[in-house]
Amino acid sequence: MTAETFPQIELDGRYARLVPLSSEHAGALSEAANISRKTFNLTGVPVDVESARQYIQRALDQYKNRTSLPFAIVEKKSGKIIGTSRYMNIEFWDYPADHQLKRPAHIPHALEIGSTWLAEPYQRTGINTDAKLQLLTYAFEVWQVLRVSLKTDARNVRSRTNIERVGAKFDGVVRAHMPSFDGGIRDTAFYSILSAEWPQVKSSLAAKLR
Repeated sequence: MTAETFPQIELDGRYARLVPLSSEHAGALSEAANISRKTFNLTGVPVDVESARQYIQRALDQYKNRTSLPFAIVEKKSGKIIGTSRYMNIEFWDYPADHQLKRPAHIPHALEIGSTWLAEPYQRTGINTDAKLQLLTYAFEVWQVLRVSLKTDARNVRSRTNIERVGAKFDGVVRAHMPSFDGGIRDTAFYSILSAEWPQVKSSLAAKLR
């Protein structure tokens, strides 16, 4: 299936817009990432324009394979690109044609929200909450996915606190799960939100934005 059958989307919230990530964003992403790197020691964030180009190209390659849908995060007030997020590990489950869970080929059953980072001055400003609300709303209310997963390095207390603040439930830690961004072996903390839990999570996120 080609990328044309898995369309790009743009999301518009209170504080942020999420626009399709493109190669033209490399310079702006590099600039945002280097305002301060003190919170990125456990996160894969570009270090310069060339690594930003490579970061974007990997995301676009995954998009072509229908496993990722990447976004640049734009602060609405300034119009600046201040970070990224994406739908990733997108799952299309196989069911018989007459099964109630059978879906059109471009509608996923489950996915992960990840590769999320914001430039340091924009962290803890409400922009992450706004971006997550937009992504979750589209996933659960337009695509009607059954599960949204989120994960992070088990050592990353800041990231785990943010995920828990969104309302995701802790599923457990997979030990020695993958290479870590600081050069070792990473234990990964997994979280999830199920479709039945979404109304309560949505209400909580909307209240936080207010």
